[in-house]
Amino acid sequence: MTSEASKPSWFYWLTGGIVIFLLTLLDQGSKLLAVTYLKNKDDIILLPGVLQLKYLENRGMAFGMFEGKIPVFVILCFVFLGVFIYVYRRIPKTSYYLPLTVTSLFMVSGAVGNCIDRVFRGYVVDFVYFSLINFPVFNVADIFVVCSGISLVLLVCFKYKDDNDYQFLRR
Repeated sequence: MTSEASKPSWFYWLTGGIVIFLLTLLDQGSKLLAVTYLKNKDDIILLPGVLQLKYLENRGMAFGMFEGKIPVFVILCFVFLGVFIYVYRRIPKTSYYLPLTVTSLFMVSGAVGNCIDRVFRGYVVDFVYFSLINFPVFNVADIFVVCSGISLVLLVCFKYKDDNDYQFLRR
């Protein structure tokens, strides 16, 4: 049985690429279903007064900000991907850093999923609506980004709070 340290570098890149591909496929598949079954149709009430499926074309970013600025979003996505590659390359390939690795893969999948929409559709397909709190309509990629962002903050504050945990970024 091979130890974590003896696995070749390409194994982590291949595994990470597969995870990103599958998560992005999940996001894009859910958006395809939303376009097919929700566009120009009545909302689907899942929990009355709480949760529903509601088709929305978001031409901005969170809460519709920066509407119509697709080139800016695409550039930001590529910058984010560059930062991801830099950090992912340096994360030690040990079980201690596995939560950080998984969190980064979810975050980049969400960014890629929404970037694909912006490039090929000109807008992001949103379809999940919490009517109970009148929360903005969102999608699976948004869930990936928000949950991984929260996870990243929690990991930094609690698991990786020791400065020595970030030595890998300074190499």
